[in-house]
Amino acid sequence: MSAATRVYVARLAGTAVFDPNGDQVGRVRDVVILLRDRRAPRAVGLVVEVPGRRRVFLPLTRVTSIDAGQVISTGLVNMRRFEQRPHETLAIGELLDRRVQLVDGSGDATVEDLSIEQQRSGDWEVDKLFVRRTATHRSALGIRRRGETQVVDVDAVTGLAGSGSAQAATLLLAAYDELKAADLADVLHDMGDTRRLEVATALDNERLADVLEELPEDDQVAILQSLETDRAADVLEAMQPDDAADLLGELPDDQQAELLELMEPEEAKDVRRLLAYEDDTAGGLMTTEPVILGPETPIALALAHVRRKDVPPALASMVFVVRSPIETPTGRFLGVVHIQAMLREPPHQSIGSILDTDIEPVGPDASLARVTRVLATYNLLAVPVVDPEKRLVGAVSVDDVLDHMLPEDWRETDDEEDAGPGTPPGVAAQQSRPASPAQGATRG
Repeated sequence: MSAATRVYVARLAGTAVFDPNGDQVGRVRDVVILLRDRRAPRAVGLVVEVPGRRRVFLPLTRVTSIDAGQVISTGLVNMRRFEQRPHETLAIGELLDRRVQLVDGSGDATVEDLSIEQQRSGDWEVDKLFVRRTATHRSALGIRRRGETQVVDVDAVTGLAGSGSAQAATLLLAAYDELKAADLADVLHDMGDTRRLEVATALDNERLADVLEELPEDDQVAILQSLETDRAADVLEAMQPDDAADLLGELPDDQQAELLELMEPEEAKDVRRLLAYEDDTAGGLMTTEPVILGPETPIALALAHVRRKDVPPALASMVFVVRSPIETPTGRFLGVVHIQAMLREPPHQSIGSILDTDIEPVGPDASLARVTRVLATYNLLAVPVVDPEKRLVGAVSVDDVLDHMLPEDWRETDDEEDAGPGTPPGVAAQQSRPASPAQGATRG
C-alpha cells in the first residue's frame, strides 16, 4: 500500500476509483466497517458506485493506493450488487452524526468524521474520531453555542456501536449532496428501514419530493406515512401531479382523503382529476403541468420557460400552445412548438408562427398502447392529451410510459446486463464473492 496510511472517510466520499491502467472504475460512496467488542473497529472495504448506478463492494485488500483525490485498485471488482450484511456498518451512512459519550465523563459528542489507519498487518482500523462536543451553555443573548470540536482516540468514547436511532443525517446528506435524485433514491433504498426514514425526514420538501418520485412504491409509502401529516401534504404538493396521484393511489382511502384536504386547493384539484382515471390510460399517466403558453408568446420567453429547473427534460422538449386560459383544462389546443424549432428562429418571433399541428393528440381514456404508438410514430418525448372539446388537459411524457411498460420491480432489479459491453476496463463481473475462511461471514 502506498501513499496515505490514514484517511478520513468523509473526505473519501466521492473520490474516483481507478484501475492500474488509469481507467476510472467508479466513485467511493461509503466505507464498510466491522464494529468489534473491546477492539478497534475494522474497515474491510469500500462501497463503490460504478456505471449504471450499481453499488458494488471493493475489499480494501484489493486497494493498492489511497492518495489525494484517487483510489487505485488491483483492477478486479466484483460486479454483484452490494448488500449490507447484518454485522456490517456503513461509516458515512450510519456512523456520521452518531451521538457518543466521552469516557472521561466530560459529556456527549457527535461524530463528524472518523479516520481509518493501515496497520502493520495490512488491516485498516478506525483509530481517530473527529467529534463535536454537545453544547451545554448559552451566550448572553440566549443563543446556544456550538460545541467545540476535537480529535479523540476511538477508545476515548462509548456508544459508537449503538443502534444509531434518532441520529441526525446532516453530514450524510452533505456527503451525497451532489447526487441526482435518482442516485440518492438508490442510496436510500439500500439503507435499513430506520436509517432510510431518518435520512428522508432530514431532506427538505423539494428534494424529498424529487427522491420519492424515483423510489419503489413500497419505499414511497413507508416514507410518506412516517412524516407528520402536514408535512406529507407539503411534499405531495412539491411532486409532479401524476407522481403524487400514483403515490396517493397506494394509500388507504381515509388517509388519501385527509392528505388531499390538507393540500393547496389548486394542487389537490389536479391530483383528484388524475385519480379519476385508470392507471394504464393517458389520463392516469399524464401530468397536468407541461409547459403551456399562448400563441402570441415570444420565442425568447418560451425558451425561458423550458429552461426552468423544475421542468423535467422530456417536458422541456416542447411547448404546448393553446387559447386562453392556459391552465388545464385550457382553451382550445392549437399545437406544439419543439425546442429545436425555437432555437432556429429569431427570439422576438411569436411561437404561434412555428406551430407543429400535425401531431395527433390522444384522449384521456386512450390506452397505454395507443400513447406508445403516437410517441413512436412522431418521435416525441411527450404527447398532448385533450378532452372531447379539444381542450388540453395534460401531457404524457416518455418516462411515464416507460415506468408502466417496465416490470414493477425494475428499480430494484440487478440485471447482469449492466455489466455488459459498456463495463469499463478493470471491472470484472464475477459470479460469486466467497467469504475468506479466516473471516467467516466477513467479506473476502
